[in-house]
Order: sequence, then structure tokens, then C-alpha cells
Amino acid sequence: MGQSEDLISERPVINVSNNNNGRVMNTPILSSTIKNKQPHEIQHSITKDDLFTRAVIMLLAMTLSACQVMPSSQVESDDEVVISGDLSINILAMSYSPAKLEVVKPGRYTVTVSNASTILHDIVFSNGIKLIIAPGKQVSTILDIPESGLGYSCSLPGHKDAGMFGTITVNSEDHHSAESKSTALLANYSPYDPKVPALLPFETHDIYLMAVEKLNTVAKGVTQQLWTYNGKVPGPIIHVRLGDTVRVHLSNPSSNKLAHSVDFHSSQVAWNDEMTSINPGEEKLYEWRADYAGVWMYHCGSNPALHHIASGMYGMVIVEPREGLSKVDHELAIVQSEFYVGQEGHTTDLHKASLHGPDYVVFNGVADQYKDHPIEVGTSKKVRMYVLNAGPNEDSSFHVVGTIFSRVIKEGIELTLENKGHYGAQAVDLAPAQGAIIEFTTPEDGLYPMVTHAFNFVSKGALGLIKAGDGDPKK
Repeated sequence: MGQSEDLISERPVINVSNNNNGRVMNTPILSSTIKNKQPHEIQHSITKDDLFTRAVIMLLAMTLSACQVMPSSQVESDDEVVISGDLSINILAMSYSPAKLEVVKPGRYTVTVSNASTILHDIVFSNGIKLIIAPGKQVSTILDIPESGLGYSCSLPGHKDAGMFGTITVNSEDHHSAESKSTALLANYSPYDPKVPALLPFETHDIYLMAVEKLNTVAKGVTQQLWTYNGKVPGPIIHVRLGDTVRVHLSNPSSNKLAHSVDFHSSQVAWNDEMTSINPGEEKLYEWRADYAGVWMYHCGSNPALHHIASGMYGMVIVEPREGLSKVDHELAIVQSEFYVGQEGHTTDLHKASLHGPDYVVFNGVADQYKDHPIEVGTSKKVRMYVLNAGPNEDSSFHVVGTIFSRVIKEGIELTLENKGHYGAQAVDLAPAQGAIIEFTTPEDGLYPMVTHAFNFVSKGALGLIKAGDGDPKK
């Protein structure tokens, strides 16, 4: 017997089965019986001849065992993954937009989260998936949405309490939800022109208002089925002089679903006369005389008035004194209001409106529109703003950062330029339906933010920029 025969007295085999294909591999292993060798010879012989073989066998056995643990039914190839749709969520300051998403069926979705704010945020879904998104960046993931839906929120301290949370629900009965969502995320809007229209000529004016029920943008990526005057929020600005006669021709097209009306706070007429509702297909003449100067609200008063106002049916009337106002360089009209967002692409949420807590507080109908599209004025020029708080619920503390109001006329009470003591004003408090005229000067090139100083609403859209000159004070 040679050396290898003396060392290994028998060569048993180990059978390793692969349950996936039923094949058997026969592999010789070393016997535990070793003959006629000194200890140092045994150690030397094993190291030289068989350790490599033993390592290969052990590695192969472990590999085959792993194959047995993972059934082939759990291994998916890329082309077997079915994506049911794409979802997008935008981060706006301290909120997600939209805060409510609907899908038509459970399944696997691509979700893209974009951070349009200036600070770091995250989003944590209720299934444990967490994304961290830097300012100006976007992150995508694959999300399995079950029949019960998912929630999401920001995990940073205080951010969820500030309004950073939302839900994804499955609504298989609403076959238009995905289409509405897609429409919302691609929605574009033209900024509302804040320039005050010229005084209407003559002393009698025919104004035509049409109630229009239409899909409007209320914030980036968010649309609602609003109720409007002439398709705009706010409605047309009406600019007249004290003593003028205004004849309002209100029409409610037959294509509308609801009754509508109009109530001019600048008028003195019976509530159950001109202010009564008209049904779809009807018209009405509402005539009034401008007996008092000021900034006035008009709105729909049809029941429930809260819902009609919260859905966009309001506007501003400016009544100047008969002798007019002093000349200024710029005249701007700003209407503050709130949106209580319902299902994407559908009507606003009346229940939310009854509880306060708006989703958005806006200037001239769209959240942050003048942050994205600053209002341009000249440097060291005098600006006059007509400001109205249309509500329907929240007070305003209107403030323009970097300026002092040199003149204020609020609800008939005036702080004049020539006041004894040379007093100024820093903010104007306006309850819902109150208006004011303010004047200020932009002292140098730069940006002057306008806000409500109730700062819980600034992050919800009540922020705009006034750009003086080129906007850069250092040039």
C-alpha cells in the first residue's frame, strides 16, 4: 500500500442533495482512521494533501444549503415587478403637498418626494420606509401600498405637529382619482396680477359677474374644484368713487351644479332682496350706490356661506373718496384668505373649515405665488396697498418686513402722514371681512417680504416678496 493508502484506510462519501433540481453530488472525505504514522507525519500529510479539498467541500455544502432555504418562488426578476403607478409628494416649508393621495388599487408604486423648502426634511411611511431629502432635491423609492393604505409624516422634532403628515388611501370606486392627481401635479397657473385697475369712468357702472365652478390651483401641485366669480380667485377688483352707482349683473350658468349669490359689503340693500341665491340657469340684477369710502368685501352668501367663501367666492371693492387719494408710484391689491383642502381635484372640505386649521393661507388665491413671482416696484418709491382679509375664519396681522406704514386707513380710521408725534405703524390687524389702505416706501434695492405676522400661517403660504430695483442691496 502506498503512502496515500496508508494514510486513508477508507474513502466514505457524503451525499449533498439540492432540493431545487434533485441532483446528488458524491464527494470523498477523509477517514478518521489513520494508520502507522507519527504525529508530526500525520499533521504534515493532512495539511499538504487534504485541507484544500476539505475547504472546497464545506463551501459547496453551504452554498447548496442556502439554495435550499430560498425557494425559487421568492426570487423575482426585474421584469416580473409590476409598477401600478407613479406618485409625487412635494415638501413646502412645513407641510406635504398633497397631504392626501388616493390610488385606485393596492400595489407597488413609484413615489418621488421633492423638497421645495429651504431646510432638510424627511418622510417616514407607516410601513417603516424613510427618505431624507435635502433642500432643492428629490428622492424616489418603490412603495408597496396595501388595501388599508399608508400614512406618512416628518420625524424631525415638532414637524409633524406643525402639519407635516399625510395619508395614501385606496379608493377603488373612484376611477377618476388617479387622473385628478395627475392633473394636479402638472397644474400650471398664471400669477394673479396685484396691480389695482384704474378707476371706472363715469358715475354709473355695469359690472358682469358669472359664477364659475372650475378646477383651480391653490398651491404647487394642489388643485381644488373651486366656486369663483369670473373664473378667478379672488374675483374681479371693482374700483369706483364715492357716490357712484354700481349695477351688478350676476349670472349662474345652467352647467353649474349649485345655487350662488353675491353680497356686497359696500352696499345698503335688504338681505332678502338682491342678496338672494339664484339657481343654475338664472340671472339677477344687483344695484347699489357707493355711499362710503373704503376697502370692502363682496362674497357669495348662499348656504352654507362658509363653504362658498372657503371655495373662492369673494372679491374686493375699492371706493375712493370723491376727491380721490394722493398720487403714489404703485397701487397694489392683496386679498388674504384660507383653503381647507379636500380630496385632490374635488371640492374643499367644509368640515375642516368648520374646525379652523386651514391647509393654506394665501395672498390672492395661490399659496406662495408672490414668493415664486415677486411683485416688482421701484426703489425709494411710494407704494399703496389695498388689503382685505376675506377669511373666512382667521385673523390677519399684515406686515411688510423692512418697511414702516406711514399712512393707514383701516375701517374708516386713519393714521395720517401729518399726525402729531409722527407715529407710524408696523402691522395692521384685520379680522375676516375687514379691509385697510396702507402706504410705505421701499428705502433701497432689495426684497421686502409681506406676511401675516401670525407666523403659523407663513409656512402655509402667506408669504410674498416685494422686489425693489434689482432686488440686491449690495450692488
